[in-house]
Amino acid sequence: MLSTSARLFVIAAPSGAGKTTLVKALTTRNPELRFSISYTTRPKRRNEAHGVDYLFVGKDEFDRLRTDGALLESANVFDNFYGTSREQVEEHLATGHNVILEIDWQGARQVREAMPDCITVFILPPSREELERRLRSRGTDTEAVIERRLRDALSDMSHWDEFDYVIFNDDLDQAVADLEAVLAGRGAKSATTSPTVKKAANKLLA
Repeated sequence: MLSTSARLFVIAAPSGAGKTTLVKALTTRNPELRFSISYTTRPKRRNEAHGVDYLFVGKDEFDRLRTDGALLESANVFDNFYGTSREQVEEHLATGHNVILEIDWQGARQVREAMPDCITVFILPPSREELERRLRSRGTDTEAVIERRLRDALSDMSHWDEFDYVIFNDDLDQAVADLEAVLAGRGAKSATTSPTVKKAANKLLA
């Protein structure tokens, strides 16, 4: 059972860690959760839908939203902009629903500053080899883009210790269970301060 008080949970990960798949599985199993759909200037992929995966907008519209203070956070990722609707998050919380944000570490840092009571979770792949396999299996990027994503992923992973919890996405069902435990306030084993978590994260980045 999830927490009875409405909380904001921020979930971030390097590209290829399986964050989107994990969040979709989590929200499917816990329909009472509310997922904040991000704005992005990135072109829509063939398997994505506007208003479901992202709110796809042009650069001018994104700049207007940011200038008007309508974004809780925004970030430039792979030359595209992403942002979270402040109104969408506040409305979900006001109705008593836990809210999930799926963003990158830059955005997570901004949300922590704006909403210090949020709970932050960083998703890591089980290995660098698995990370590369997942990126290549998408079949949507060129070799140059894949190589850049791998380089940037290693940089992104170095920010794992800025988060409250770290979950290794090796087995999807287990990762979802670990994330549910965090949402329920029983995520001690995934706490960033856990010696086991520290050892595994440091090994991944070594």
